[in-house]
Amino acid sequence: MTERPSVLFVCVHNAGRSQMAAGYLRSLAGDSVEVRSAGTAPADSINPVVVEAMREEGIELAAEAPKVLETDVVQASDVVITMGCGDECPFFPGKTYLDWDLPDPAGKDLAEVRPIRDAVRERVADLLKTLQVGRNEVD
Repeated sequence: MTERPSVLFVCVHNAGRSQMAAGYLRSLAGDSVEVRSAGTAPADSINPVVVEAMREEGIELAAEAPKVLETDVVQASDVVITMGCGDECPFFPGKTYLDWDLPDPAGKDLAEVRPIRDAVRERVADLLKTLQVGRNEVD
């Protein structure tokens, strides 16, 4: 892995789980990790309930926008974390691939999104421990 690792979070619409994960990683790791997110079929905008749930954590996602998954972004990433997009993500040798089985927050209310958000935070905290980078305590 490079001195400054690069992590790509991928979900289908890039409007919920991958955006939450990217927001947490940016918040916890600062600029010690390059953070990317994308979707295999990006939505028009981020799920407003996800924005609200992350705002409760002090992380603002309102200015973010879903992005389409492109091959060069996968190639440029050290770690690729998928969340529900299965085999649609291109595979390149030498990358670390992880699949996080998390429920899709689409169509859920805030009370239902909070546990998903909290599960994403836990996984990002664990990821930071394996990357051995970060500026904030995650425990």
